Amino acid sequence: MGHLTTRDAYRNLSDRINWFTQGAPTSETLYKILEVLYTEKEAKWVALLPVRPFTVKKAAKIWQTSEFKAERLLDHLCEKALLVDSYHNGIRKFVMPPPMAGFIEFALMRTRGDIDQHYLGELYYQYMNVEEDFIKDLFFATETKLGRVYVQEPVLTNDKTNHILDYERATHIVEEAEYIGLGLCYCRHKMFHAGHPCEINAPWDVCLTFDNVARSLAQHGDYARLTSKAEALDALERSYASNLVQIGENVREHPAFICNCCGCCCEALQAARHFSPMQPVATTNYIPEISLENCVGCGKCAKVCPVLAISMEDGENGKKKAVVNKEICLGCGVCARNCAVKAIELKRRPEQIITPVNSTHRFVLQAIEKGTLQNLIFDNQAFANHRAMAAVFASILELPPVKQALASKQLKSVYLDKLLSHHKK
Repeated sequence: MGHLTTRDAYRNLSDRINWFTQGAPTSETLYKILEVLYTEKEAKWVALLPVRPFTVKKAAKIWQTSEFKAERLLDHLCEKALLVDSYHNGIRKFVMPPPMAGFIEFALMRTRGDIDQHYLGELYYQYMNVEEDFIKDLFFATETKLGRVYVQEPVLTNDKTNHILDYERATHIVEEAEYIGLGLCYCRHKMFHAGHPCEINAPWDVCLTFDNVARSLAQHGDYARLTSKAEALDALERSYASNLVQIGENVREHPAFICNCCGCCCEALQAARHFSPMQPVATTNYIPEISLENCVGCGKCAKVCPVLAISMEDGENGKKKAVVNKEICLGCGVCARNCAVKAIELKRRPEQIITPVNSTHRFVLQAIEKGTLQNLIFDNQAFANHRAMAAVFASILELPPVKQALASKQLKSVYLDKLLSHHKK
């Protein structure tokens, strides 16, 4: 590996992180964060790992060590939640999670004594809430969003409930999951250490992860606790009662997480407030309609709206009436839940929000929009895995023509051109 300085080790790791479609803009604060999360040795070794899932054998070859030693180090990195593992047809594979939702959050999803979480929380606050480059890149660099909002199902009327799609239901995600993990809310944990505790005193133990991510985080270090579907549904109910917004991975099939978010701590909701009217996450397919006849002007809906999308304006006879700014409204349903006179009803948006099918579909869309598709397919650290490439190409074939053309231009691939031409016939 040659003689690297400490600074070189973390610079190379930063470059490796930014090989993702989602990266982390370089700054002195980022280097300090990486120094807390990774030892110098870990930084050197992780910087060499592939972007896509890899086996122990692949890691051993890259690191030029034995498979036994490679697996020990990989296990250690999983214990620090810097890698997550999964099993495919009995074969164990590893992957480095992106910064978010990923290793940045995992570090504060439980209390731990091996790192200074108070210092880390302060660094996170500086990097995300003060410097903001990371937040701008995370939420606004691509049209396709990392996260999407789930509507609060209990506030839907019966006729709306009959038309809600399965993937729009947080309860359906819970019911379908093989593994469910329950952990601390990273956002509220971070803000507590940074000296800005949650203004509404929302519960911390409501962060939900699913399937392989949940199993890996629970198995290696208790970053999440494997829990029952009943307890996960109870976490949703407690979150509804605290006026929290459910934000999950922006996919229809097998999302990796659902966060229960408050407007004062959540980076996504803070971004919605600070950069309005730009949307940091995909909205629900619902929008609140306020009956001016029934509205009594109490202002409760405006107070609880997590993105400040409701204002109280003068109505007839000098009475205040609630008005929704539909351009920034998430469609979460918190306002409807808090309307004592039932003057707010959620209705389907006239234009439906398109949600990527799965993680691969989302990665491809974001890579095309960011101009980094070649990074997703051609890893500079390891040869392309044919199965991974097949999944990427399959996602490209399902895209609209404009996105297909952009993908072809970015790759300059004769093979992809032939695939697209054949697909059109």
